[in-house]
Amino acid sequence: MLVDSHCHLDFPDFADDLDGIVARAASAGIGRIVTISTRVKRHGALLAIAERFPNVYCSVGTHPHQADEEDGIPADELIALTDHPKVVALGEAGLDYFYQHGSREAQERGFRVHIAAARATGLPLVIHTREADEDCARILEDEMAKGPFRAVLHCYTGGRELAMKAISLGLSISFTGILTFKNSQILRDLAAELPADRIMVETDAPFLAPGKFRGKRNEPSFVVEVAKVLAETRGVSLEEISRQTTQNFFRLFSKVPPPETTA
Repeated sequence: MLVDSHCHLDFPDFADDLDGIVARAASAGIGRIVTISTRVKRHGALLAIAERFPNVYCSVGTHPHQADEEDGIPADELIALTDHPKVVALGEAGLDYFYQHGSREAQERGFRVHIAAARATGLPLVIHTREADEDCARILEDEMAKGPFRAVLHCYTGGRELAMKAISLGLSISFTGILTFKNSQILRDLAAELPADRIMVETDAPFLAPGKFRGKRNEPSFVVEVAKVLAETRGVSLEEISRQTTQNFFRLFSKVPPPETTA
């Protein structure tokens, strides 16, 4: 069994194919899917998808691209929305200095608010960080000193220093189809080095289809390709990577019921 710990089933790319996507994921051995929030204001639509499918869960949060649009949403509002049994994480929130869609000030405010909500609820925070390694490390270290929280740096493409800082703070690292790209050897070298109990796989669908499907719309069933490359990179079997990453997922996303439990 594998898990797609991060995708976006509410995006328009999937509107006419949701049943097929979820069915293909199940056929590929994907036991759980987490569809990740990018806007709190659209939470209702995201939650409706999670409620529609037994093995699909969701988060609540504001992507850094929407940091200005949703600036000022308090932690209490996020915390209240996590009461629903299908809401299993906060985020994605964090810093993105590549596109500059959200002001850096609003991104940092939002990041810290989401950390506060994660700390208060005990739910994991899904962190988006791109071209912002130093500020991300600074905020993580600063906030961890205020009190522990759980988190994963999703779709990791940052440097080794940030990854090791996250690991030292007890956080996890998740890999997407980028790991499979020919020019991603530095990332594969990092993936080979990380502790086995801190790694996960995801698709970030509809984006970043793995090498075998490059140029196509990504979907949760394709997470198998990410797992294959991660296994090869670490010198273990696909079965071992599937077991380890799935175990890591259920430990971090502890609100998601494992297969033995009624979903």
